[in-house]
Amino acid sequence: MGFIADHRCGRMMASVFRRDRFPPKDQAWTMEGKAKLFDDILAYVASYRLDGNRVIHEVEGSWNPNWQGALERPFTLVGDRLVISGAPGIDPATGEEVIYRMEFTKG
Repeated sequence: MGFIADHRCGRMMASVFRRDRFPPKDQAWTMEGKAKLFDDILAYVASYRLDGNRVIHEVEGSWNPNWQGALERPFTLVGDRLVISGAPGIDPATGEEVIYRMEFTKG
């Protein structure tokens, strides 16, 4: 589950959350619980520009400090469905190299 907002002024923000995150609770989170919550999100703000079928996000702030500078990603936009894929990264939970694929539907 998540949201991406691309504004006409060339700024964007994205936040994506695992669908099966912990439910809310009435007490403080443990350090382990906080780490798990951190691992279950993706969030950043950036300026953006389009270059053919690629979007370039110039990241200015992110939940993951490794995401800085230009992130280039191929995208497709068909009707109300946007798919951004091909962004290599390191999974913060496992340390494995991954390729992120995000799909959004205009709502």
